[in-house]
Amino acid sequence: MSNITNGNAAVHLEMPRVPALRNRLKDTPVAGTKRVLLAAPRGYCAGVDRAVIAVEKALDRFGAPVYVRKQIVHNIHVVSTLEKKGAIFVDDVDEVPEGSHIVFSAHGVSPAVVQGAADRQLDAIDATCPLVTKVHREAVRFGKQDFEILLIGHHGHEEVEGTMGHAPERTTLVGSPADVANVVVKNPDHVVWLSQTTLSVDETMETVRLLRERFPNLQDPPSDDICYATTNRQVAIRKVAADADLVIVVGSSNSSNTMRLVDVALEYGAKAAYRVDYASEIQQEWLDGVVTVGVTSGASVPEVLVQEVLDDLADAGYGDVSQVVTAEEDLMFSLPKELRKDADGNSDERGLGGRVRKLDWQTA
Repeated sequence: MSNITNGNAAVHLEMPRVPALRNRLKDTPVAGTKRVLLAAPRGYCAGVDRAVIAVEKALDRFGAPVYVRKQIVHNIHVVSTLEKKGAIFVDDVDEVPEGSHIVFSAHGVSPAVVQGAADRQLDAIDATCPLVTKVHREAVRFGKQDFEILLIGHHGHEEVEGTMGHAPERTTLVGSPADVANVVVKNPDHVVWLSQTTLSVDETMETVRLLRERFPNLQDPPSDDICYATTNRQVAIRKVAADADLVIVVGSSNSSNTMRLVDVALEYGAKAAYRVDYASEIQQEWLDGVVTVGVTSGASVPEVLVQEVLDDLADAGYGDVSQVVTAEEDLMFSLPKELRKDADGNSDERGLGGRVRKLDWQTA
């Protein structure tokens, strides 16, 4: 078991499993021509790419160990890979030796965590996704204006804890549409909703609809809080799911956006949908009678893991791969200021996160 948790001391994450085992799946006959529909966009978003590069560059610049509060992103393969390079993941800043370098994860932290790092004289590098930072700023602004903030999100998720920490006395967490009936506010005419960035678009809008039924003067955030990448990946899998007998979603179980992709696939027509961390977890029986397999991945998933799934599916006869493209993504974020230059003060060619990382099969 890993010593890293997902914002809940009682829940520990499993160690990464063995990567894909080739020639494991069998090519069995089905009533049709086997094919794969590969959703695009999928995988790494700009915020995740930025955060992972931040840890890699911190290790290059300052040497191991570099400490990271929580998982830098919610993917056990990424965490395991960075651990091998010298990153040490901790649950809180109190576990970090004074004077060390620490990276705050892409999910963001509360002001109390920032202060705790300062109290221990830690050199902090903030890898919070800029889209999460936007929500933090909204929480601060609405809190100062004495709004009551209804934050739609998942209890115990690091992003939710960080956002609530920016206006703790003004924020109420709404976990799902079922929670709306129990929400209590002091002034129903001065209420605003915000949301975790990685939620299901449909479920979030349903929660907002129910909240507005109770509080007709509920205000919207100035812009959509659910991030572009979450939305784009859900739109893509909707289109794939309509034609898929089976959908395979690559990503870890503590990744909110990954788990939502499974739900969306089922909701929009897939006959079955499963999540895997590695291709080796695909079960032969999942493929029984399956003509069309849909494949996608969560926003914290490196493309190499998708490639392994495609390789194993090819062994089972699903070598015809067609991309289903619903959007093009070219957003890039600047790295944290501490990492934009090398040790000699020169601008670093890896100063941006969010680049498209293509593999050979994509350019063939």
